[in-house]
Amino acid sequence: MNNNNFRKSGLVLALAAAMGASAGANAAVELYNDDGTTFSVDGYFNAFYVNRDDDIADTSDSRIKMGFLPNTIGFNFSKEMGDLTLGGRSSFWTTINDSLDAPTDTAIDVRQFYATVDGDFGQVLIGKDFGLYARSNIFLDEILMGFGSPGAAPGGVSFGNIRAGYPYPTPSAQITYRTPDMGGLKVAAAILDPANTVSGTAADENSAPRFESEVTYNANLNDVSLTGWVNGRYQKSENGATSVTSQGVGYGLKASVAGFALSASGFTSEGDNPVLIVNGAVTEDDADGFLVQGSYTFGPNRVVLSYGETDAEILDLETENTTVGFFHDVNSNFKLVAEYNMYEDNNRTSGATITEADTLALGAVVTF
Repeated sequence: MNNNNFRKSGLVLALAAAMGASAGANAAVELYNDDGTTFSVDGYFNAFYVNRDDDIADTSDSRIKMGFLPNTIGFNFSKEMGDLTLGGRSSFWTTINDSLDAPTDTAIDVRQFYATVDGDFGQVLIGKDFGLYARSNIFLDEILMGFGSPGAAPGGVSFGNIRAGYPYPTPSAQITYRTPDMGGLKVAAAILDPANTVSGTAADENSAPRFESEVTYNANLNDVSLTGWVNGRYQKSENGATSVTSQGVGYGLKASVAGFALSASGFTSEGDNPVLIVNGAVTEDDADGFLVQGSYTFGPNRVVLSYGETDAEILDLETENTTVGFFHDVNSNFKLVAEYNMYEDNNRTSGATITEADTLALGAVVTF
């Protein structure tokens, strides 16, 4: 059985990193495996009791919401065809946060819908998937299966460390090439559907697609597991007389030994929205941020301390986010989470505090 398409799917990588397990472990339920053809299904379900106090708005609110990762169901297939393995994934992401606004009209979005061709040359992916820029920054976030900072609206999703350490690698139409594993070194390069960086509408002119790439390296030195990465993006858009060149670089390093893990990551960009990269930037102003985290795993338990910042000239915004989290594995498919988050954002020019929110989140996660 060839599991390349499973190992490289965005959700599987994300969950594997968050759980500190190999990507193939508990990744899917295999429904069919015969004559070189496989089909499997994976799922992710979660809900949190959330209590948030916002000192600036002078509000205290209690909700039942999902965590940073939405509830998801995914379908995977692979078929061996001579020297090639054809694969594919479709995943459907749904919110449970719309109870007050649309009780029977739950929103569903498709963040992954792609095919893969694997061979001795590596892999080619065609379709829609998460971008490469900031990809490892978010997928290796220690609180990925937690809750994180407040989202843009009371009923919206939480943001984890988005806008407080890294931007979101928004799923986009793409053609991506990945090299084989070269002694722990992997390289990925992609052309993606351009973001509308000038006007934020489809009226932008793009003479070339968006270019993104990522280099990752994994090694084990004297029982110390190391993961390092560098990723980036480049795009130029025009609208009438206005032209915006957007570019960014993300990077990070994670080290693990004897239950302890330390990681540091960051990004720097210009002409690029540091929250959602598909949104219009309009200018070529700068943004940068970093995230530092430490964790300790003992038995079925993991304790996490996380701190991140973003300084965005382009949005006139400064943020900081501190999280203390506790994760307990009841078994390999059932996890309990307790998290306390302290988030603050300020107007960069005036220094005025816009949001100062403390959030307690208690939740459960079920995977298959």
